[in-house]
Amino acid sequence: MTSPSQTGAGTPPPGAPDHTPDPAPKSSLNPPVFYTSAALVLLLVAFAVIAPDTAARVFGSTQDWILTNASWFYILTVAIVLVVTVFLAISRYGDIKLGPDHSEPDYRNLAWFAMLFSAGMGIGIMFFGVAEPVMHFIEPPIGEPGTAIAAREAMKLTFFHWGLHAWALYAIVALILAFFSYRHGLPLTLRSALFPIIGNRIHGPIGHAVDIFAIIGTVLGVATSLGLGVEQINSGLNHLWGVPISTTTQIILIVVACGCATLSVASGLDKGIKILSELNLGLAAILMLFVLIAGPTVFILQTFVQNTGGYLSEIVSKTFNLYAYNPTDWIGGWTLFYWGWWLAWSPFVGMFIARISRGRTIREFICGVLFVPAGFTLFWMTVFGDSALHMILIDGAKDLAATVDANTSLALFAFLEKLPFSSIVSVLAIVMVIVFFVTSADSGALVVDLLASGGREGTPMWQRVFWSLSMGAVAIALLLADGLTALQTATIASALPFSVILLLSIWGLFKALKLDATKRGIRYQSLTLSRPAGASDMSWQRRLRNIVMMPRRTHVVRFIADTVRPAFNDVAEAWRKEGYTVTVSEPEEEAAEIVVSHNDLLDFTYAVHAEEHTRPSLSARDHAKLDDDAKYFRAEVHLREGGQDYDIMGWTRDDVIGDILDQYERHRHYLHVVR
Repeated sequence: MTSPSQTGAGTPPPGAPDHTPDPAPKSSLNPPVFYTSAALVLLLVAFAVIAPDTAARVFGSTQDWILTNASWFYILTVAIVLVVTVFLAISRYGDIKLGPDHSEPDYRNLAWFAMLFSAGMGIGIMFFGVAEPVMHFIEPPIGEPGTAIAAREAMKLTFFHWGLHAWALYAIVALILAFFSYRHGLPLTLRSALFPIIGNRIHGPIGHAVDIFAIIGTVLGVATSLGLGVEQINSGLNHLWGVPISTTTQIILIVVACGCATLSVASGLDKGIKILSELNLGLAAILMLFVLIAGPTVFILQTFVQNTGGYLSEIVSKTFNLYAYNPTDWIGGWTLFYWGWWLAWSPFVGMFIARISRGRTIREFICGVLFVPAGFTLFWMTVFGDSALHMILIDGAKDLAATVDANTSLALFAFLEKLPFSSIVSVLAIVMVIVFFVTSADSGALVVDLLASGGREGTPMWQRVFWSLSMGAVAIALLLADGLTALQTATIASALPFSVILLLSIWGLFKALKLDATKRGIRYQSLTLSRPAGASDMSWQRRLRNIVMMPRRTHVVRFIADTVRPAFNDVAEAWRKEGYTVTVSEPEEEAAEIVVSHNDLLDFTYAVHAEEHTRPSLSARDHAKLDDDAKYFRAEVHLREGGQDYDIMGWTRDDVIGDILDQYERHRHYLHVVR
């Protein structure tokens, strides 16, 4: 019987309000990372092509040693990641944004869910939705096969392998990368996760080594999945229409998939990848709904409730179960393989998820990444897996079990044959598999391009195209030389060193989150006994007028020029007399900023931006004006952490200076607390 181990599964200032990338240069490559990773990938591929048997033996022995001696570490690492991820969602850190305090999500929820799902494991559930439950049913780790008990346990194991643990690994890597990149202005690369531990040394050889490791893992992981996947697509085409199973056919499939991926990645994240992801999520929903209606509907709904309860009730025991008291090879071919594969893929998938998640709070991010895709995946596994088990156990379709046992790549198509409109539905399934492969390849190319460019966005198109074509070329070379299995094994073995990096990164994340939460707490404390900012000698009539006034852009721009900038210049001059280095600038149009440098400590930044808002209708006069002018502007304060959501329009120069000093006093107190 075939297990998944044999088939594969699929520093700008942080408060800057504008994250639009600069126009793409001719090249943005980070030479040490690009050339070293390219050379190492070439050497590994050459090894697998020239001596596939030796490569398979070397990498296989390495993986066997890891599974024998370090399986406990894999299990413990994944358990820690799941606990940490859930804790972050419910802790005080959950309100911290992955970006400046004023930032909003770049993508609406549906597009976000579709992209992270397609990159995460879309292709895997297409092949293992039917295959894995049936495989556990006919050959369980313990107990008698082919029984109702075996069917129930098969679904529990399937939920366990495809549930919260996998998405927790993706979520924690993405969270670490997004937090340090969007919140603290570090590059969107894997090296940034180590900043709290090694500081600015992430920009040196250590950081280069981490990014090189991530590039190699991503290129080889995507390439081996492409190679293994086209073998499965070829089997499906042969089963449906007699397309010959041959290397030529599989090379053509890789060329088509990578050609589509190249067009997608060349068109950019907001077009190609986003559109394809939304398309595939829609197709997946249609296919799942069809099977739900055409299959044993009531049985599926009953088993989903029972499967979920069984999974949640046994999640702790299954998480830590190493079968130490009754040793079996099953755990190495299944659970440990999955954990190794999810760990090996987490830099790639995590970086992609981070790239599309700017502006969300940690709580919103974790709930979205952890529970929504996992819930969809588990329902998918129930719809397909329990329908197949119902066919075998109750309807007597023993031939389906025999087909899955002989060739897992045919499981989905053999299953669909037993449903109405099987030919049409099978074509839909083939289209979905191809699009899932395209989205995996184009998101992989995007991630590698980010890594090789030091996290810079807006890179030249030729770089993204280069990486997309390179992964296809690697897959073809491995396919021709029968070297896919060797490099797949090497990818899984790479999960061990990455586990160590990941645990260190989690430690660094907690250090940074603690400092961030401390600063947020201090910022909202009242540290002086003076009157509130903006409450100098202003009459109550003037204060009321400032509150209800809804200024135009010209009013706010004039206020910044006539009041804010002079206030900045006055207080800056006083600071300079005390020996401080202070700069007053215009970071963008319609804004003013003052920065106080503190040498090796965190600089103090205070800025005022003209921010546009939709004009509310709060009075009869407002309602009368609403059709003529639906927008108004506020002079909003921005600190290093982002917009603070309060307006100083109409304040006097002394009021502005008073607010600057209040915020600076909080900043100094923060520096005192964290030293």
